[in-house]
Amino acid sequence: MDQQTTSPNDTLSAPAKQSRFALNVLALCFVLSVLGRGLSDSFTVFLKPISENFGWDRASVVSVYSLTWLASGLTAPLVGRLFDRSGPRVVYALGLALLGCAFLIASRAQQLWQFQLSVGLCVGFGTALIGNVSNSILLGRWFGPRLPTAMAVMYSATGAGLLVLLPLSQVLIDRIGWREAYQVFGVSALGLLVPLVFLPWRTLAGGSPHIVKKVETGLIDEGWTLLAAMRHHAFWALFSTFFFTAIAMYALTAQIVAYLIDVGFPPLQAATAWGFSGVALFVGMLGVSTLDGIIGRRPSVLFSYGVSIAGIILLWLLQWYPNYWLLTGFVICFGSMIGSRGPLITATALKIFRGERVGTIYGTIMIGSGLGSALGSWGGGLIHDWTHSYNPLIAFALVNVVLGLIPFLVVPALRR
Repeated sequence: MDQQTTSPNDTLSAPAKQSRFALNVLALCFVLSVLGRGLSDSFTVFLKPISENFGWDRASVVSVYSLTWLASGLTAPLVGRLFDRSGPRVVYALGLALLGCAFLIASRAQQLWQFQLSVGLCVGFGTALIGNVSNSILLGRWFGPRLPTAMAVMYSATGAGLLVLLPLSQVLIDRIGWREAYQVFGVSALGLLVPLVFLPWRTLAGGSPHIVKKVETGLIDEGWTLLAAMRHHAFWALFSTFFFTAIAMYALTAQIVAYLIDVGFPPLQAATAWGFSGVALFVGMLGVSTLDGIIGRRPSVLFSYGVSIAGIILLWLLQWYPNYWLLTGFVICFGSMIGSRGPLITATALKIFRGERVGTIYGTIMIGSGLGSALGSWGGGLIHDWTHSYNPLIAFALVNVVLGLIPFLVVPALRR
């Protein structure tokens, strides 16, 4: 009698296969997010050696980091449109190609404008292509009602990127130099193009059949258009929250490693300590999301701002008391809250402006984050150069944190 052999895949039911595929999609989005955020934020480690190599002032060098987040924010609506038109294979491949070429160009750069073009504009656009907009659309096709959980995992990739790539950047700089480190990043990003292109994109892009069908038949469209949304007070409240919060966060993050070195910590310890903010971010994101379900969205968001303020105060104290207790407290408080508000504010925007055009509306609101990131990092560099002190910079960040939380205190749509 002939015996048929069956593989483990043949014994899986259709729902089980779809669940496994969904997890694979989540893993893919997580890895891409780690690369995008880690590579873009690695500039905080490169800032000091590049500045010392060329003798440029802090504001000039930080302008590169500003352009990264300006390009990332302003291109978010374009990325969503390109994803709809061309699909994830083209979007992700273009993103990795831009990142790879950008870092290879930066490894040969001699002028500031070359860094601004490569590590600034090209890395910013490349990060947007493999970042939250594209990944959110793809995950939405696979997770349906479980999307908030999937989004929390994806957002935690920000922390993983910091944890892995910031210490790695410092190790590479110490051992082979910053130019060679950029070459390693460029070659690695281009090398990932080959396996990426040959993934089963038709299946990946198609999504889970029952989820896609449910979305198509059950979409609630409240008739929002971009112009109608822009006439609503909630649009500008959310825009300003993203804007001022990003100013505060990026005014500090662009210079945190340099600050820690200047107050007395060795470079590798400074980079590693800030890299561990990735772990704190993951814990903070889960904690704030859990708190949202217990005490509500507005109290949870306000709590997160309070913890951020405490972290900024600890950072200020470090210049007089550079010890590991204060450093740990700063990393936990400030690092845990950097992105913890993102999922909650995003969920608020999607709830208020739900409908067929919610992606366009949300992408436009996110421009506030891009503008704030660019203004915060560049403005922070200027403040440091003008005053030759970190105290005005820390005060600048503190004021903008307060401005970021005000809409949740006074705007009716965000108070409910």
